[in-house]
Amino acid sequence: MRVFVTGATGNIGSRVVKELIAADHQVIGLCRSEDKAAALAAAGAEVYRGLITDSDRLKEGIARSDGVIHLAFNHDFSKFVQNCEDDRRVIKALGSALAGSDRPLIVTSGTPIANTVPGEPAREDNATFGSDINPRAASEEAAAAVAAEGVNVSVVRLPQVHDPVTQGLITYVIELYREKGVCAYVGDGLNRWPAAHVLDVAQLYRLAIEKAEPGAKYHAVAEEGVPVRDIVETLGRRLQLPVKSIAPEETQSFFGWLAMIAAHDMPASSAQTREKLGWKPKSHGLLAELEMLEVPSRQ
Repeated sequence: MRVFVTGATGNIGSRVVKELIAADHQVIGLCRSEDKAAALAAAGAEVYRGLITDSDRLKEGIARSDGVIHLAFNHDFSKFVQNCEDDRRVIKALGSALAGSDRPLIVTSGTPIANTVPGEPAREDNATFGSDINPRAASEEAAAAVAAEGVNVSVVRLPQVHDPVTQGLITYVIELYREKGVCAYVGDGLNRWPAAHVLDVAQLYRLAIEKAEPGAKYHAVAEEGVPVRDIVETLGRRLQLPVKSIAPEETQSFFGWLAMIAAHDMPASSAQTREKLGWKPKSHGLLAELEMLEVPSRQ
C-alpha cells in the first residue's frame, strides 16, 4: 500500500512512517521544513513538500496514494479551540480528495471525548461529547461529515503517548513544575489518565489502515488509567521537587491551560480495538518510562 502521511515528521508520525515501511508499505510524507525533510528521506519515505493548509497540494499528493493517515495537528494549546477547528477544515479537504474511492482515511482524535459515563473508562462505542464541550471532537465531527459523503474514514483516539523524550501533555506538565518549583495534583490525585508507548501507537495506525474498516473507532490505549498522583510523585522524584496536593479551586491558577486535564478522570479501554485488530501493546508503561526519563535536576 502507498500511504500518504500528514504530520510525518512529528513524534508519532515519524514512528508511523518507520512502522509502515518496515511492513513493506510505501510512504509519501507531507513535510514543510527543509531540516526535517532529510530525516524523512533517510527513513525511506518520499518527501512531499507542502503545507497542511494547502488543499490543492494535498489533493495532488493524495491522488498518488492508496490511503491517508492524518496526524498533523498544531500543538500550541494556547489556541486549542482554533487548532481543532483548523483540523476540521483539513479533514474536510482530505475527504474531498478521497471522495468517490474506497481508499481509507485514518484521522486522529483523543480518548477523552468518549469519557461520557462518569467513573467508567471511555469505550470505542460510547456516545461522545460534541465540540461545544470538548473542542477535539471537531475532528470526529468532520470525519462523520466526510463519511456521510461516502469516504471510507476511521478514527484513532490517542491517550497520553510517551517515549523517553516526550510524554504527551505530561511534557508540558514537567515544564510547569520546573517553573513553579513544586509538583502538584488536585485533591486526592486519584483521577486517571490512559497511556501508551509511541511504538505501540505506531503499530496500531498501521493495523488500522491495513484493515480499512469504514466507521471504525480505535483506542490506542495500553494502560487504561494511571493515577495522576502516581505520575506526579514519580515526577517529583525525577525532578527533585516537592510534591503537594492543591484544592480544586486552585486548579486554574496553578495549572493555567493545563487545568483542562489536571483534575479530570479520563480512563479509557481498548478492549474492542485489541479484539478487532489483534493489537498487543508490549512497550514500557508510563511510570516506568518516567522513571527512566533523563531530566536535569534543579539548579
